[in-house]
Amino acid sequence: MKYPILKGTFDILPDQPKKEDQWKETARWQYVESVMRQLAEDYGYREVRTPVFEKTELFVRGVGETSDIVTKEMYTFQDKGERSITLRPEGTASVMRAFAQGQLQQLGSHHKFFYIGPFFRHDRPQAGRFRQFHQFGIEAIGNKEPEQDLETIDLLYQLYQRLGLTDLQVMVNTLGEPSCRETYKKELLAYLKPHFDSLSEESKARFTKNPLRILDSKDPKEKELLQSAPSILDFLSSESEKHFEKLCSLLKDQGIPFTIAPQLVRGLDYYNHTVFEVTSGVLGAQNTIGAGGRYDGLLPAIGGPDLPCIGFSTGIERILQTMEGQNAPFPEKKGPFVTFIPLGEEAKKVALKHLYGLRHQGVSSALIFAKKIQKALQQAEQSHTTFAIIIGEEELAKNKAQVKAMNLRTSQDIPLDTLVEFLTKERKKDGL
Repeated sequence: MKYPILKGTFDILPDQPKKEDQWKETARWQYVESVMRQLAEDYGYREVRTPVFEKTELFVRGVGETSDIVTKEMYTFQDKGERSITLRPEGTASVMRAFAQGQLQQLGSHHKFFYIGPFFRHDRPQAGRFRQFHQFGIEAIGNKEPEQDLETIDLLYQLYQRLGLTDLQVMVNTLGEPSCRETYKKELLAYLKPHFDSLSEESKARFTKNPLRILDSKDPKEKELLQSAPSILDFLSSESEKHFEKLCSLLKDQGIPFTIAPQLVRGLDYYNHTVFEVTSGVLGAQNTIGAGGRYDGLLPAIGGPDLPCIGFSTGIERILQTMEGQNAPFPEKKGPFVTFIPLGEEAKKVALKHLYGLRHQGVSSALIFAKKIQKALQQAEQSHTTFAIIIGEEELAKNKAQVKAMNLRTSQDIPLDTLVEFLTKERKKDGL
């Protein structure tokens, strides 16, 4: 291969010859994305599309200069205008920038958006983690009530249910208000200080920059140490505690199974109040398939209005790999509704006339040129076509076409003059 694909990326193709790569098939991506779009519409969210690159400062300010994304993972470069540009590593900062720049607050007090697209992080590729990856996310702006938190978590959980995922763990926590976190940070640092020398190099770096991120450590020894660490739930203000208690009550009423996880902090600096994750064991260490939380101070931090916000993002690669690992159902592959098999030059002319007649009426149609009819029928079957239309010298002499229903294994002759009408009616019967 002269130009192999870059590490951490992959192609999405109509067919994948290897069974383990079937999650990369185009039809599966289209199916999952269609469920996402329908779900977003059901909940009243509208699509927003932002550029795949932005000024680097947006992500440094929005995501947080101490986050792993900013310090280790961003694709950043100088453009020809000597500006620092970054390929977007996540979606929220860009959506908030678009909201602020478009002054959408003038159009109402509540706004709900969704996005689907590629994102980029220079990370070590592994199961469920790529350097170009794709996410579905939502952002709700203007509603500070716990009922909005419920809607956000319910939408994410409902997505996985619609896609047939099982064995899901929903974890929720609260980070409280900034004043709560400052008090908690002091207590956490006091607890960790005697153990500083035994911490990993990563946690030592976080100790002064962002100690809450130590709670997210995957190191087994540190996880054991953190079991006895102070809990942020003991440092909440009355308002923060009331908000979190109401959310938990709403989740119970909605029948969403969840676990309170006091050490859940998420990896981005902009979170406050509610944070949550949904995990599945299929992907091993990278078992989080969706997560989010509140970021009420993010909009004003990037020059927008001071409005409460909450959202989530979920990795499409991780969803597809989890579906495959759990044998979740995918729709059957669909090919062209009609495939013409003309035998001879005159038959080709007739087939082309009907082919485009059907296409112009919105009926998906294909054409196979082959000298041997059995080989052509085999090719038509492999393409998952519904009807194969054979037109040869014998059919032309009768002014008819041989119509084969591939799934039923039946055949009938239809006059060429009424062929388009017949196939259009058959398509309606199938609800297509």
